[in-house]
Amino acid sequence: MSISVNGITKLYGAQKALDDVSFSVGTGEVVGFLGPNGAGKSTMMKILTCFLPPSQGTAAVCGLDTGKASLKVRRRVGYLPEHNPLYPDLFVSEYLDLVAGLHGLRDRRPRVKEMIELVGLGPERHKRIGALSKGYRQRVGLAQAMIHDPDVLILDEPTSGLDPNQLVEVRGLIRRLGEKKTVMLSTHIMQEVEAICDRVIIIDRGKLVADDKASSLRNGPQQRVLLEVEFDKPVHANVLKNLGGVLNVHRKEETSWLLEHDASTDIRPAVFRFAVDNGLQVLGMQKSERGLEEVFKELTRPGR
Repeated sequence: MSISVNGITKLYGAQKALDDVSFSVGTGEVVGFLGPNGAGKSTMMKILTCFLPPSQGTAAVCGLDTGKASLKVRRRVGYLPEHNPLYPDLFVSEYLDLVAGLHGLRDRRPRVKEMIELVGLGPERHKRIGALSKGYRQRVGLAQAMIHDPDVLILDEPTSGLDPNQLVEVRGLIRRLGEKKTVMLSTHIMQEVEAICDRVIIIDRGKLVADDKASSLRNGPQQRVLLEVEFDKPVHANVLKNLGGVLNVHRKEETSWLLEHDASTDIRPAVFRFAVDNGLQVLGMQKSERGLEEVFKELTRPGR
């Protein structure tokens, strides 16, 4: 396994940022590491990249213990932190040459040139980093994470600040990298996870709450489907939850809802009866696929 996490707990005083978390990631997997703000995602990534020690448990990268072989682990890992630390007064090529030197690369110039082309920094290569847009600074961060050709890439919000065109390019790059490397990335963009990740790990309040393929998570423990319904007036969620066959409800807009139900049950007659009994008009009704966003909300909702 490229990444192995066993019983990791991390304490900040009385606060438990991670609570007995265990998982593994194989070579060539692209894994989405998800969770609400404050769930412990960045803490776990800092443990895997040897920036923080765990309070309990062990973590290994490429078979190397992060606590006992920190320098060896860092040589095998490329890391893009959430807050991308760069030197704004350095030129793009100058900065990447510096990073390559820190990694001990000998033929730095061709490697720097290769990275600049790979992440699409060609037009900006002669600019100072401080003069770049946020999206291009993010590309510089990606380039520095990959410049030493690591076996494992750990990317915390790698597409933050990118425009739609840049998003497509960087997502494609991550997919290609995932064919040969292990990639673990954190993001709040569910479409991004569905587009590029083989697997999804979700943590909430420091605990692991899901670890599966995105398609399996969408279907849930049993085959579930969504019925999208729009009424002419607002309706309270608790009323819709009481309809026969409804397992869960998700508000889309003020008068539009997604009703989650078992695939073996047709809830449309119950919805029509409810509308008639309450003087409502059904403006629209259609089946909809249960998305990863709904799964995420369900697994991380307060009070769960």
